[in-house]
Parts: sequence; C-alpha cells; structure tokens
Amino acid sequence: MPPFLLACLAYVSAALPGSTLGLLWPSMRTSFHQPLDALGIILVFGTAASVLASALAGRALQRLRMGALLASGTALVALALVIEAIAPSFWLVAFGSSLFGAGFGSVDAALNVYAANHFGPRQVNWAHASFGIGATIGPLLVTVLLNRGVGWRLVLAAFAGLLGLLGVVFVATRKNWENAPRAQARKKHLEGRPSPTSKERPARLAVWSGLTFTAMETGIESGAGIWAYVYLARGHGLSDVGAGAAVSAYWAMMVVGRATLGPLAERTGPRFVLWLAVFGVIVGAALMAAPGPVYFDVAGLMLLGLAAAPIFPLFTLTTSERLGGLGTAGTAHVVGLQVAASALGSAALPSGIGVAMGALGSRALGPFTLVLAVPMTALYWFTSVLPGRDPPPPS
Repeated sequence: MPPFLLACLAYVSAALPGSTLGLLWPSMRTSFHQPLDALGIILVFGTAASVLASALAGRALQRLRMGALLASGTALVALALVIEAIAPSFWLVAFGSSLFGAGFGSVDAALNVYAANHFGPRQVNWAHASFGIGATIGPLLVTVLLNRGVGWRLVLAAFAGLLGLLGVVFVATRKNWENAPRAQARKKHLEGRPSPTSKERPARLAVWSGLTFTAMETGIESGAGIWAYVYLARGHGLSDVGAGAAVSAYWAMMVVGRATLGPLAERTGPRFVLWLAVFGVIVGAALMAAPGPVYFDVAGLMLLGLAAAPIFPLFTLTTSERLGGLGTAGTAHVVGLQVAASALGSAALPSGIGVAMGALGSRALGPFTLVLAVPMTALYWFTSVLPGRDPPPPS
C-alpha cells in the first residue's frame, strides 16, 4: 500500500476515537460519579502528553524508522483505549488519556513530518481531509451504537481493536515508507542540497513566530467548531436543529476546503493559497462579528471553515522553504514543534473563548474570533518576510 493511502487510513482511524469523547463522556461520568466539568481534567492529561510527544517526534524520527514510530504510536493509542475501557476508576481513565495523547501526538507529528518531506500540496491536504472524514464518521457511529444500547466500554474496546489492526498494518508495511518511488525521488532531491551551515539555520525568532501563528490558527479553527452551537443557538436564537446542522456543515467545509484548495495550491503554489486562506479567515470572522441577521453569522462560519482548512497542512509543507532550507532532520524537528503548538493552541484558545463567552455573552464568539484573526494575519506576514537565519531552532 502506498504511503499516501497509509497516511489517509491512519488519519481516519485516529480521528474516530478522538472525536467521540464528548459524546461518550455523559455515560462515562455517570459510571464514575463525576461532575460534567471533570472532563477538563482528562483533556489536560491528554493535551499535555500530546504536546510533549509531538515536540519529541522530530528527534525520534532520527533514531526510529517511520513505520516503526507509526506502529508503536498506534499501539500506544490502542493500549490507552483498552485501559479506558476496563478502567475501574476515573483516574485510570485520566492515565489512559495521557497514553492516548502521547500515541496520537507521535503519530500526528510523524505523519506531518513525512508529508512535509515527501508529499505535495494536493496529497498533504487530502491526508488532513481524511482526519475530517474520520471526525465526521466517529460521532455518527457512536450515536448509533449508544442509541442501540451499546455501552461506552464496548465502544472504546471496539475502537481499540480497530487501532490494534492498524498497528499490525503499519508493522506489515513498515518498509513501504522508505521504498515508495516518490519518497525516494524527494529524498534524493533533499540529499543533493548542501547541508545547512550554522548561518543558514533558522533564527529563533522565525521559528517561534511560526509556532505562535500555528497555535493561533488552529486555536481559532478549533474554537469556532467547539463554540459555534452555543453561539448560534443561544446567542442568535437559531433552532437546535439549525445550529447543529451549521456545526456539521462547518466541519464538512473543512473537508471541502482541503479537497479543493490542495489541488489549487498544486497549480499556483502554496504561498498564494496560504495568503488567500488567511485573508478568508479574516473575512469570515468579520462576518461573524458584524451586526446583522443570523445568516451573516452562518455564512461567516462556513467561510471560516473553508478558509482555515488548508492553512496548517500547507504551512507545515512549506516549513523548510520558509526557514531557508532545513534539510531532512531540521524539517522533522520544526514540524514536530509545529504539531505540538497546534495541539496547545487547539486546547488553550477555545478555553479562552469559553471564558470570554461566559463573561460577555454567547455572541462574543464572533468579535473574539476577529480579535484573534487580526494578529494571526500579522504573524503570517511576519513569518513570510522574516529571513530564517543564524541560531538553530529551540530545543
């Protein structure tokens, strides 16, 4: 099986359990006699482990082969789901969440590192679109299972079995990552470049500004998806069905954006599409913040999802070019840090948006998103014009 199809399969499979915790938690908390907000503790454990694993994945790839890292990361996710499925206590579930975060973070970072070195814009966007497909299927599947009386433990056990099979697939195909024709051509191209000297390595400022941009962009993307239902239903009086449909459409637009703008980037170059997408986020946020009928807000949300879709994949893809030619090892390190920044931003910024909505009202999502989108755009401009030179990236 070609590495591209393996990457798509990995993203779909990883997204299935990762997108369903919110649906399973009401049943889980009843089993452990926990309050609703105890979910935050589990998320903290998982996010911290994911950030750490993502940051270390680039260095791990210098010692492990791609197939071995993916197989071990997937096996760790499967083990985490088994522990959660049989856990007799809440704190064992939290421990399982940390293992899940570590496994998922290493797999996510490894796939992004491989994509940055071997895939083109079309392929990298389709790989990320596969995650969106899995994130759409997962909640629907869990909803059907729960409505048919299947307990949350059996659901997690089923996901564990699926991820276990995926781990076996990665073991069986571990050599495919090194032997793929396109991978060999890209590897030869990279090896033909002179190794970067200390003066050609990216400046810390260039790296840190890119990490901050990544955290802000993915935080906006995640925050809009998490809080859109409350924003539209409570803030603007849209019906529950209408608000739920809008949220589903938002995630569908993420898939559409990656499927359509990836090929456009293949033809015009990633930089043009990145600028177009960053500008689209600003316009979408402005529509959500502007006073007017609710369909302004729905249209802005759809545009935001469409525009944000290709940003992280293409920004990761252009890491080496943006920072002055990193080479394989340098690209792996910085991409791993960017995946870690993405995980951190996806957890921290939605929390901040929730605090703002609690203090200012449900309509605060639009203005707050716009407030975040403006400096995000400035950061992207800064990373585009800043020369990446001198000290090595942060350790």
